[in-house]
Amino acid sequence: MFFSDRTDAGRQLAARLDHLKGHDVVVLGLPRGGVPVAAEVAEALDAPLDICLVRKLGVPHQPELAMGALGEGGVRVLNERVLRETRVSDHDLAAVEEREHAELDQRARRYRGSRPSVPLDGRTVVVVDDGLATGATALAACRVVRARGAARIVLAVPVAPRGWTTRVGGDADEAVSVHTPDLFFAIGQFYQDFSQTPDAEVIACLDRSRAARNPGAQGTDVRIPVSGVTLGGRLAVPEDAGGIVLFAHGSGSSRHSPRNRAVAGVLNRAGLGTLLFDLLTEEEAGDRERVFDTPLLAERLAGATEWLGGRSEGAGLPLGYFGASTGAAAALWAAADPASAVSAVVSRGGRPDLAADRLAGVRAPTLLVVGGADAMVLDLNRRALALLRCETRLAVVGGAGHLFEEPGALEEVADLATSWFAEHFRRQRVSTPS
Repeated sequence: MFFSDRTDAGRQLAARLDHLKGHDVVVLGLPRGGVPVAAEVAEALDAPLDICLVRKLGVPHQPELAMGALGEGGVRVLNERVLRETRVSDHDLAAVEEREHAELDQRARRYRGSRPSVPLDGRTVVVVDDGLATGATALAACRVVRARGAARIVLAVPVAPRGWTTRVGGDADEAVSVHTPDLFFAIGQFYQDFSQTPDAEVIACLDRSRAARNPGAQGTDVRIPVSGVTLGGRLAVPEDAGGIVLFAHGSGSSRHSPRNRAVAGVLNRAGLGTLLFDLLTEEEAGDRERVFDTPLLAERLAGATEWLGGRSEGAGLPLGYFGASTGAAAALWAAADPASAVSAVVSRGGRPDLAADRLAGVRAPTLLVVGGADAMVLDLNRRALALLRCETRLAVVGGAGHLFEEPGALEEVADLATSWFAEHFRRQRVSTPS
């Protein structure tokens, strides 16, 4: 394996593109998996990040064969050779185009909302995916980007088969890959974590990049002194925020967790603040005993909560905990402290059994979200319901596994969390005298 995940792949790829710094560059990620990779490249090049939406026009009754591609802004690229050989009629071509245009528009609204795409006229455009196998989608993207006025196109991927540049031909002016192995069966074989990228993560990547490039952008890197150590974090508090949610990540994860970052992005868009931070230092993260030391993690979370309460951003705002996996145990443990002032807790695929002795002491309304296919964890959460004495709800995301990597699963988690925090933060504000 060459990469731990797409974030790691993006950082390695960015190092190969250093020669583009200082140029008028736009970085386009291919949704969905290419966007987290592209986000790292855009950050390293200090360039705007956008998506490159492409829909293949498949030959009727032979949809795997591309007769062309559609892009945003009415861009249409046709393969005249395929059209001649397959004898596709104008009527059939129009029907396929109509269907794919509708899907293209739907995805554009989902990812961008009402925001326009980044202009490409006369600029150097870096088209990024998480890897290249057949290259059909990436090459179609290059053609669409060329049609949108790009002056120079760089096709960049973390991994591709040896000899892949011959496939690019004249579609890209430059082709960059970190690795080109001889034995290439699938892109995923080169990643430790190649789980599906949810739509929420794509949106979060775009939001973070846009915020970082605009004055007054939400999100500040912070250092949190807690119990003799200093923990890194990212604090984002929208104007007139209704409350702030502190994230307790699961084992083997950190403030860079793509899933927690995706959920945080949805909360930010809903007007809620977020604090993503590391529960352990880099040195401690390799110690498995500390990774599963729930009392220690809960102590760090409580310390970060106190630190946040002492800052101007957190003064007077309701606070909540979002815990994932083992981090959920730390969130419940901390919330059970009689001195805890948190207003709501959300557990995603949590391990409440690791805080079983403390569950009866939790007073904050608690939402337990579990994947329907995560049988063991679902059973643990059902047992936890009998021990919790607070307002509680168990929400089961049908068909989802422990990582919520199935299409739409993480988006459902984010929506559930947003509703839970917004409702209970509102109650807290109403019940607190001004």
